Amino acid sequence: MILVREGLPEQYRNLPNEQLFDGILEQLIQQTLLADLIGDTDSREIRLTLENDRRLMKASQAVEELSAQAIGEDEIAASYDARYADADMGMEYDASHILVETEEAAVNLIDKLQAGADFVELAKEFSTGPSGPGGGALGWFGLGMMVPPFEAAVVTMEKGAISSPVKTDFGWHVIKLNDTRAISAPALGEVRSEIIAELQRTAIEGQIEELRQQATINRTPVDDIGVAVISQSELMSE
Repeated sequence: MILVREGLPEQYRNLPNEQLFDGILEQLIQQTLLADLIGDTDSREIRLTLENDRRLMKASQAVEELSAQAIGEDEIAASYDARYADADMGMEYDASHILVETEEAAVNLIDKLQAGADFVELAKEFSTGPSGPGGGALGWFGLGMMVPPFEAAVVTMEKGAISSPVKTDFGWHVIKLNDTRAISAPALGEVRSEIIAELQRTAIEGQIEELRQQATINRTPVDDIGVAVISQSELMSE
Protein backbone atom coordinates (compact mmCIF):
# COMPACT_ATOMS: atom_id res chain seq x y z
CA MET A 1 0.00 0.00 0.00
CA ILE A 2 2.90 2.31 0.72
CA LEU A 3 4.31 1.82 -2.77
CA VAL A 4 0.92 2.39 -4.39
CA ARG A 5 0.48 5.64 -2.46
CA GLU A 6 3.97 6.82 -3.42
CA GLY A 7 3.11 6.20 -7.06
CA LEU A 8 0.01 8.38 -6.99
CA PRO A 9 0.00 11.86 -8.61
CA GLU A 10 0.93 14.57 -6.13
CA GLN A 11 -2.60 15.94 -5.80
CA TYR A 12 -3.74 12.54 -4.52
CA ARG A 13 -0.71 11.91 -2.29
CA ASN A 14 -1.59 15.10 -0.44
CA LEU A 15 -5.01 13.75 0.53
CA PRO A 16 -5.52 12.49 4.10
CA ASN A 17 -4.75 8.80 4.61
CA GLU A 18 -8.36 8.24 5.67
CA GLN A 19 -9.49 9.17 2.15
CA LEU A 20 -6.87 7.07 0.40
CA PHE A 21 -6.82 3.86 2.43
CA ASP A 22 -9.96 2.13 1.13
CA GLY A 23 -9.25 3.08 -2.49
CA ILE A 24 -5.68 1.79 -2.37
CA LEU A 25 -6.78 -1.43 -0.70
CA GLU A 26 -9.47 -2.02 -3.33
CA GLN A 27 -6.95 -1.35 -6.10
CA LEU A 28 -4.59 -3.98 -4.66
CA ILE A 29 -7.43 -6.50 -4.33
CA GLN A 30 -8.44 -6.01 -7.96
CA GLN A 31 -4.85 -6.28 -9.15
CA THR A 32 -4.35 -9.49 -7.18
CA LEU A 33 -7.54 -11.05 -8.57
CA LEU A 34 -6.55 -10.17 -12.12
CA ALA A 35 -2.97 -11.38 -11.59
CA ASP A 36 -4.31 -14.74 -10.41
CA LEU A 37 -5.81 -15.21 -13.87
CA ILE A 38 -2.28 -15.34 -15.27
CA GLY A 39 -0.94 -17.67 -12.59
CA ASP A 40 2.66 -18.03 -11.51
CA THR A 41 4.14 -18.27 -15.01
CA ASP A 42 5.44 -14.88 -16.05
CA SER A 43 5.45 -13.95 -19.70
CA ARG A 44 8.61 -12.73 -21.41
CA GLU A 45 7.24 -9.19 -21.33
CA ILE A 46 6.60 -9.35 -17.59
CA ARG A 47 10.06 -10.76 -16.91
CA LEU A 48 11.75 -8.08 -19.00
CA THR A 49 9.65 -5.33 -17.42
CA LEU A 50 10.49 -6.52 -13.91
CA GLU A 51 14.17 -6.73 -14.82
CA ASN A 52 14.11 -3.19 -16.18
CA ASP A 53 12.20 -1.86 -13.16
CA ARG A 54 14.64 -3.56 -10.79
CA ARG A 55 17.61 -2.05 -12.62
CA LEU A 56 16.00 1.39 -12.59
CA MET A 57 15.17 1.22 -8.88
CA LYS A 58 18.69 0.11 -7.95
CA ALA A 59 20.22 2.86 -10.07
CA SER A 60 17.89 5.42 -8.47
CA GLN A 61 18.86 4.17 -5.01
CA ALA A 62 22.55 4.52 -5.90
CA VAL A 63 21.96 8.11 -7.04
CA GLU A 64 20.10 8.89 -3.80
CA GLU A 65 22.91 7.43 -1.70
CA LEU A 66 25.58 9.38 -3.59
CA SER A 67 23.51 12.57 -3.31
CA ALA A 68 23.08 12.02 0.42
CA GLN A 69 26.82 11.97 1.02
CA ALA A 70 27.87 15.06 2.94
CA ILE A 71 29.33 17.90 0.90
CA GLY A 72 32.00 19.64 2.96
CA GLU A 73 31.95 23.37 3.62
CA ASP A 74 35.42 23.64 2.09
CA GLU A 75 34.12 22.12 -1.14
CA ILE A 76 31.18 24.52 -1.20
CA ALA A 77 33.40 27.54 -0.55
CA ALA A 78 35.91 26.44 -3.20
CA SER A 79 33.16 25.99 -5.78
CA TYR A 80 31.71 29.41 -4.93
CA ASP A 81 35.12 31.06 -5.29
CA ALA A 82 35.73 29.31 -8.60
CA ARG A 83 32.47 30.70 -9.90
CA TYR A 84 32.50 34.22 -8.55
CA ALA A 85 35.85 35.29 -7.05
CA ASP A 86 37.25 36.67 -10.29
CA ALA A 87 34.08 36.69 -12.36
CA ASP A 88 33.08 39.81 -14.26
CA MET A 89 29.38 40.04 -13.51
CA GLY A 90 28.91 42.96 -15.88
CA MET A 91 27.34 46.37 -15.40
CA GLU A 92 23.89 47.75 -14.70
CA TYR A 93 22.63 51.09 -15.94
CA ASP A 94 20.14 53.59 -14.54
CA ALA A 95 18.75 55.68 -17.37
CA SER A 96 15.84 57.91 -18.27
CA HIS A 97 14.51 58.68 -21.73
CA ILE A 98 12.08 60.80 -23.66
CA LEU A 99 10.34 59.00 -26.52
CA VAL A 100 9.02 61.03 -29.46
CA GLU A 101 7.84 60.23 -32.97
CA THR A 102 10.37 62.14 -35.09
CA GLU A 103 14.08 62.88 -35.15
CA GLU A 104 13.28 66.58 -35.41
CA ALA A 105 11.32 66.45 -32.15
CA ALA A 106 14.23 64.65 -30.47
CA VAL A 107 16.71 67.29 -31.69
CA ASN A 108 14.46 70.07 -30.37
CA LEU A 109 14.38 68.40 -26.95
CA ILE A 110 18.16 68.10 -26.89
CA ASP A 111 18.42 71.82 -27.68
CA LYS A 112 16.09 72.58 -24.75
CA LEU A 113 18.16 70.40 -22.42
CA GLN A 114 21.38 72.07 -23.51
CA ALA A 115 19.73 75.40 -22.77
CA GLY A 116 19.07 74.27 -19.19
CA ALA A 117 15.59 72.71 -19.35
CA ASP A 118 14.74 70.03 -16.78
CA PHE A 119 14.81 66.50 -18.21
CA VAL A 120 12.06 65.21 -15.92
CA GLU A 121 9.68 68.00 -16.83
CA LEU A 122 10.33 67.58 -20.56
CA ALA A 123 9.70 63.84 -20.27
CA LYS A 124 6.41 64.43 -18.49
CA GLU A 125 5.33 66.93 -21.14
CA PHE A 126 6.56 65.38 -24.39
CA SER A 127 7.34 61.67 -23.98
CA THR A 128 4.93 59.27 -25.66
CA GLY A 129 6.29 56.27 -23.76
CA PRO A 130 4.79 54.71 -20.61
CA SER A 131 7.65 56.10 -18.51
CA GLY A 132 6.77 59.67 -19.45
CA PRO A 133 4.51 60.44 -16.47
CA GLY A 134 7.32 59.31 -14.19
CA GLY A 135 9.80 61.69 -15.74
CA GLY A 136 11.14 59.10 -18.17
CA ALA A 137 12.81 56.99 -15.46
CA LEU A 138 13.56 53.41 -16.54
CA GLY A 139 15.30 52.28 -13.36
CA TRP A 140 18.19 49.85 -13.29
CA PHE A 141 18.69 47.39 -16.14
CA GLY A 142 21.41 45.08 -17.40
CA LEU A 143 22.64 44.13 -20.83
CA GLY A 144 20.07 42.40 -22.98
CA MET A 145 17.10 44.07 -21.30
CA MET A 146 16.76 46.92 -23.80
CA VAL A 147 16.49 46.87 -27.59
CA PRO A 148 19.95 46.83 -29.25
CA PRO A 149 20.10 50.45 -30.54
CA PHE A 150 19.08 51.79 -27.13
CA GLU A 151 21.58 49.56 -25.32
CA ALA A 152 24.37 50.42 -27.75
CA ALA A 153 23.89 54.11 -27.00
CA VAL A 154 23.72 53.68 -23.23
CA VAL A 155 26.91 51.64 -22.85
CA THR A 156 28.98 54.37 -24.54
CA MET A 157 27.62 57.24 -22.42
CA GLU A 158 29.17 58.94 -19.42
CA LYS A 159 27.21 59.43 -16.22
CA GLY A 160 24.95 62.47 -16.53
CA ALA A 161 25.31 62.68 -20.31
CA ILE A 162 22.49 63.23 -22.81
CA SER A 163 22.50 61.14 -25.98
CA SER A 164 22.06 62.14 -29.57
CA PRO A 165 18.71 61.04 -31.04
CA VAL A 166 18.47 57.22 -30.98
CA LYS A 167 16.16 55.43 -33.43
CA THR A 168 14.36 52.22 -32.46
CA ASP A 169 11.15 50.52 -33.57
CA PHE A 170 9.35 52.51 -30.87
CA GLY A 171 10.38 55.91 -32.20
CA TRP A 172 13.15 58.38 -31.37
CA HIS A 173 14.74 58.46 -27.93
CA VAL A 174 16.61 61.12 -26.03
CA ILE A 175 18.48 59.26 -23.30
CA LYS A 176 20.01 60.47 -20.05
CA LEU A 177 22.38 58.14 -18.21
CA ASN A 178 21.81 58.68 -14.50
CA ASP A 179 24.25 56.19 -13.03
CA THR A 180 26.10 52.90 -13.50
CA ARG A 181 27.16 50.15 -11.12
CA ALA A 182 28.98 46.86 -11.26
CA ILE A 183 26.76 43.84 -10.68
CA SER A 184 27.67 42.18 -7.41
CA ALA A 185 28.18 38.45 -7.15
CA PRO A 186 25.36 36.71 -5.27
CA ALA A 187 25.98 35.89 -1.63
CA LEU A 188 26.96 32.30 -0.88
CA GLY A 189 23.65 31.74 0.89
CA GLU A 190 21.73 32.65 -2.27
CA VAL A 191 23.44 30.01 -4.42
CA ARG A 192 24.33 27.44 -1.77
CA SER A 193 21.68 24.88 -2.78
CA GLU A 194 22.61 25.30 -6.45
CA ILE A 195 26.30 24.71 -5.68
CA ILE A 196 25.53 21.63 -3.58
CA ALA A 197 23.39 20.21 -6.40
CA GLU A 198 26.22 20.80 -8.87
CA LEU A 199 28.76 19.12 -6.57
CA GLN A 200 26.43 16.15 -6.14
CA ARG A 201 25.94 15.90 -9.89
CA THR A 202 29.70 16.03 -10.44
CA ALA A 203 30.21 13.30 -7.83
CA ILE A 204 27.63 11.06 -9.51
CA GLU A 205 29.15 11.61 -12.95
CA GLY A 206 32.61 10.86 -11.54
CA GLN A 207 31.36 7.64 -9.94
CA ILE A 208 29.75 6.54 -13.19
CA GLU A 209 32.95 7.20 -15.12
CA GLU A 210 34.99 5.28 -12.55
CA LEU A 211 32.61 2.33 -12.80
CA ARG A 212 32.72 2.53 -16.57
CA GLN A 213 36.52 2.28 -16.55
CA GLN A 214 36.38 -0.77 -14.28
CA ALA A 215 33.62 -2.57 -16.16
CA THR A 216 33.71 -4.71 -19.27
CA ILE A 217 30.94 -3.37 -21.48
CA ASN A 218 29.91 -5.44 -24.48
CA ARG A 219 28.01 -3.43 -27.08
CA THR A 220 26.24 -5.17 -29.93
CA PRO A 221 27.16 -3.29 -33.13
CA VAL A 222 24.26 -1.13 -34.26
CA ASP A 223 24.57 -2.46 -37.79
CA ASP A 224 23.86 -5.96 -36.45
CA ILE A 225 20.49 -5.08 -34.95
CA GLY A 226 19.43 -1.76 -36.52
CA VAL A 227 18.21 1.29 -34.63
CA ALA A 228 14.57 0.41 -35.39
CA VAL A 229 14.75 -2.40 -32.83
CA ILE A 230 13.88 0.00 -30.00
CA SER A 231 10.38 0.45 -31.46
CA GLN A 232 9.69 -3.23 -32.19
CA SER A 233 7.56 -3.96 -29.14
CA GLU A 234 6.47 -7.30 -30.57
CA LEU A 235 9.89 -8.67 -29.59
CA MET A 236 8.80 -8.42 -25.96
CA SER A 237 6.33 -11.27 -26.44
CA GLU A 238 8.52 -13.61 -28.49
